[in-house]
Amino acid sequence: MSVLETIKSAIEASLKPTPTVFTIGFLIVLLFPFFLHYILTSSTPYTALPAVLLLGPSGAGKTALLTLFERGPLTPPSTSEKTTSEPATAAQTHTSLTPASVELAVSSDSSGSSFRDDLDSTGATAKKFLLIDTPGHAKLRGAAISRLADSKYSLNPSTTSRSTVTDGTKLKAIVFVVDAAGLSDGDTSYDTSLPSTASFLYDVLLTLQKRATKAKGSKAPPTVPVLIAANKLDLFTALPAALVKSNLEAELGRIRKTRSKGLLDSGVGADDDLAGGEESDEWLGEYGSDKFSFKQMMEFDIEVDVIGGNVTGDGPGADKWWRWIADKV
Repeated sequence: MSVLETIKSAIEASLKPTPTVFTIGFLIVLLFPFFLHYILTSSTPYTALPAVLLLGPSGAGKTALLTLFERGPLTPPSTSEKTTSEPATAAQTHTSLTPASVELAVSSDSSGSSFRDDLDSTGATAKKFLLIDTPGHAKLRGAAISRLADSKYSLNPSTTSRSTVTDGTKLKAIVFVVDAAGLSDGDTSYDTSLPSTASFLYDVLLTLQKRATKAKGSKAPPTVPVLIAANKLDLFTALPAALVKSNLEAELGRIRKTRSKGLLDSGVGADDDLAGGEESDEWLGEYGSDKFSFKQMMEFDIEVDVIGGNVTGDGPGADKWWRWIADKV
């Protein structure tokens, strides 16, 4: 039998409606989509969205800020259209107990961008990112800080009704929201939140500092800039951003001395090299410096900016914070 006749016989056999032909055809139709999916997913690398992490004490306005960026300012009940002279309002929020995230988009032209912009109508090039809100209660802060210290430098908060954050999310920036109306230094006439706020901020900055220094002899992790968002500037008692900055720096300096004294009193680091012992590992900023300033964090490539604004009420608003985020993602 010639080769041509063999091929002809094989084709004729494949076209006959036999059980074998039906079985082979059924398997091809059933398995081909799975095979094609495997080829495409294995050859296409997964692209994770950049993420911005919202940190700060309870009541500072983190959830309100996330809601404002997600939905925009609410229209005042007295009119159907909001005018520029009317103060911004935001949805009512409550204290967060679990992480929540939303997917947002910012214009590639970050200099003049606003969270109010409709990027589709303007035809602007959009960059997507995740804004992740974390609980600010003292007993729930550890989860967020532990993610900052993760060796994989990834975020994986719990699934929420708004969005799911997958493994490998790229942390691009941190927005630490503070209540500018409760950060008075030395005023004992009311209960100030300065010590607790500064303590939380100290842990965040120290975690980033350790993360930047622990990878000795290997590739350093990506830098994570920090924005201290001085919120509630619409209130009469709120401090301007410059005073928020100086008060936080002074309190961070006091915390640094207190923690260092605690280590020395316990005997830790007494026989260690001061430049590499445990005491220096827990020292924030320039080791041995008398006063702390946010500029010292640049030694570890950590940029810290303090910008004032407000989520609700009449004031500078949140546009400067949005533009800062747009520039980092």
